[in-house]
Amino acid sequence: MLLIRCPYCEEEHPELEFRHAGEAHIARPTEIADLSDDEFEKFFFIRQNPKGLIFERWRHIHGCGRFFNAARDTVTDKFHLTYKAGEPKPDITLMAPSAPAAWANREPAELNVDMPANDTGVK
Repeated sequence: MLLIRCPYCEEEHPELEFRHAGEAHIARPTEIADLSDDEFEKFFFIRQNPKGLIFERWRHIHGCGRFFNAARDTVTDKFHLTYKAGEPKPDITLMAPSAPAAWANREPAELNVDMPANDTGVK
């Protein structure tokens, strides 16, 4: 069973206490009624499904009930980092210090890095 660290409770809990809430750091439109059908479809339904590192929203449903973000590898299912909702997306180059400089401008979904655990992530 996976253990996921809630950044609010500051403890690791079994995955059964959490619910996945989709992709993190999505820019939501301010006037959704003004979107064309194609724009609405892209915003509402189309999501990345990458192989490798992704940023997701999670909710500690059977704990504090709060939403938070996590950096997770879709291949290994390993949680590398969890952080509070509203905090900026972590810099990939800081999370993987040995990563090539070319990664700095890439989206997390394009990367497949093994980041070291730190004091804010799941170990």
